[in-house]
Amino acid sequence: MNSMLLLLIMGVGAGVLGAILGIGGGMIITPVLTIMMGLDIKYAIGASIISVIATSSGSTIAYLKDDMLNLRVAMFLEIATTVGAIMGALLVGVFSSSFLYVLFGFFLLYSTYNMIRKLFDKKGEQVFTGHDPIVEKFKLASTYYDKSEQKQVDYSMKNVPGGFIMMWAAGLASGLLGIGSGAFKVIAMDTIMKMPLKPSSATSNLMMGVTAAASATVYFFNGSIRPDIAAPLAIGVLVGATIGARLMQVLKPRVIRMIFIPIILYMGVQMALKGFGVNI
Repeated sequence: MNSMLLLLIMGVGAGVLGAILGIGGGMIITPVLTIMMGLDIKYAIGASIISVIATSSGSTIAYLKDDMLNLRVAMFLEIATTVGAIMGALLVGVFSSSFLYVLFGFFLLYSTYNMIRKLFDKKGEQVFTGHDPIVEKFKLASTYYDKSEQKQVDYSMKNVPGGFIMMWAAGLASGLLGIGSGAFKVIAMDTIMKMPLKPSSATSNLMMGVTAAASATVYFFNGSIRPDIAAPLAIGVLVGATIGARLMQVLKPRVIRMIFIPIILYMGVQMALKGFGVNI
């Protein structure tokens, strides 16, 4: 009973953070299940996959209702992520895992630097509203109502090919290394494509659910998903994601960025050190 209550509470916390930041709850759930509860890593990953689907489901409903996520961008970039994930699964063993961990770790550290620079930019959060032929061709520009600023925000984006390549790399990393790629998705939209942070986070939540749903089938048939662990976690995550989706809309982008920076910094350091054989 105590374990079930702990799983519910952990699920709520992971769901809130996952919905706000668009990174899923895997990076919280997997370490807690393996280190604190002594669960086998394969069952922890299976439960994590289910929690990502629950986060996506709970938050996407709220974000769709409030026109926060960008469906066209999600579907367009999901092509790159899916292709990358398939290629990664096919190329397992071809590339050195250590090299890839170091490469992606340093990329996250560089992205942390960019986010910190944005955080201390005296101009504040800049919304790109310029013209881009690819954005106009695929009608990717959109609008959302920012509840923290109490105003309608019209936005466009640029460097779509760069974001597409980053999404492909995120899928590749996921397929090769078996890691979640939510942080990479947000970075691709926010840092590379200059999409505002709030719709970037909301759109990432939808995309993660699509990717995780495909993976869940494999984990289900190989016996890695234990209902006694995944079910209470999923319930907690669903509640947490609904709360997180509401919270995100009233938080200022600066606050979201302040929460996001230490998380991707930790992920970057962890991945880089893992590439050198050091686990933290």
